[in-house]
Formats: sequence, C-alpha cells, structure tokens
Amino acid sequence: MSQQASPLLYIRATLYYIGFYLVTIVYSSMCLLIAPFLPFRARFKLITGINFFYIFWLRVCCGVKVKVEGAEKLPKDGSYVVVSNHSSEWETLYFQTLVRPQSCVLKQELLKIPFFGWALGLLKPIALDRSKRRGALKQLLQQGKERLEEEIPVLIFPQGTRVPVGKTGKFNKGGAMLAASAGVPIIPIAHDAGIYWPGKSYVKYPGTVTVKVGPVVDTHERSVDEVHEDSAGWLLEEMKKMNVA
Repeated sequence: MSQQASPLLYIRATLYYIGFYLVTIVYSSMCLLIAPFLPFRARFKLITGINFFYIFWLRVCCGVKVKVEGAEKLPKDGSYVVVSNHSSEWETLYFQTLVRPQSCVLKQELLKIPFFGWALGLLKPIALDRSKRRGALKQLLQQGKERLEEEIPVLIFPQGTRVPVGKTGKFNKGGAMLAASAGVPIIPIAHDAGIYWPGKSYVKYPGTVTVKVGPVVDTHERSVDEVHEDSAGWLLEEMKKMNVA
C-alpha cells in the first residue's frame, strides 16, 4: 500500500512537526513542574491534554481526521484491558484521548526521550525491557495487576512493535494473560492509522482514520487461550476488513 508523497505533503508534515515539538517542549516543561504534586487522575488529565492538540494539529496541517465506531462499549469506570493493532505513532497519541485514564505498556527507551518521555514517565506506564522477554512478562503481570487494582485500564499492543500495513505480525498473549489473571474484561480496538501515518514515516497522508471498538470479552472462568482467541481473532478479522492485514 505504498503512496506517492508529493512535495506539498513534506511541507505539511514539516509544519506539523514544528508545532509538535515547540508545543511539546513548552507544555511538557510546565507538566514536569506541576504534575508530580497531583494525584494520578488529575496528573493524567493535565499531561495528556496535549494529545488533543496533537490530533487537532495533525488534522489542520496534514488533513488526517478520525472516525470512531463503538466508543460506547468502553466502560465508564472500573478496570479492563485494551488490546489493539500497532502500525503507526498515531495510535500512541490518540488512544490517550479515548481511554482515560490508562496505563500503557511500552518499551523502556521511550521514557528517555527529552520532555515527551519525561512527562510520559509520570503516567504510571508499564515500561518493559524487551531484551528480557521472561522478565518482561512477569513485570507486565505484576505491574498490570497493580494498575487494574487501582481501576486504571491497561493498554497493550500485542504485536509488540509497529507492523507495516499489509502484514499481520504475531499477537502475543500478554493482554489475555493479564486480563484473565486479574479477572477483568478485555476490549479489542482495531484501526487503520498505518494507511495515513505509516510507521516511522515523516509524511502523513490526508484521509480519515477509522477506529473500531470491539465487543467486551469476558474472562470469567475462561482460559487464556479462549480469551486470546476471541480478542485477537476479532482484531485480525477487522484488520482484514480495513485492508491493513
């Protein structure tokens, strides 16, 4: 699904990044001074306020819009695990405006990014060292349960890393294991953001990202394999319908 990038698209992307980095430095600096003194939920609202700007600015500069289907399926409160496909930087920004609050499972290196990563570290992320697979799973289950006990939803990208549009990758069972062991539901969310903001791409392509919130998958008295089959199976089916797998 390669697209031809015109000079205009490079100009629009440059404008986006200028605004992105300038606002990030200023806003994150303010958050780093104030947020540590706030309780978690107030801290989350403050720090992720910038994400609404990111999505707005992306629409203004690059023409990337968003349409959400099934948002009413997301619980208004309580604990649950969200799993989603991962093909772009877009979903890491947008999902913090959709699932609020949340604790995101991410790679440890992201917390080292100046300003952006420093502020992200205040949001109780589950930062995994991907070079230690066995230890990473133990950390996910331990810290994930702690977040869920605090009624903080946990967001997981079970493919582990960004997978280009047209490929599927492997869906690991970490999300299903966490949800089943904690006794909370799991909710799959599919999207086609990789078409408009391909992973690691400087250029963004105008269009409307479709986000579909799937059915709530019950974990009560069900095996990890059953939960994984329902959640990952729905994700894969929707990705095929969106022509991203």
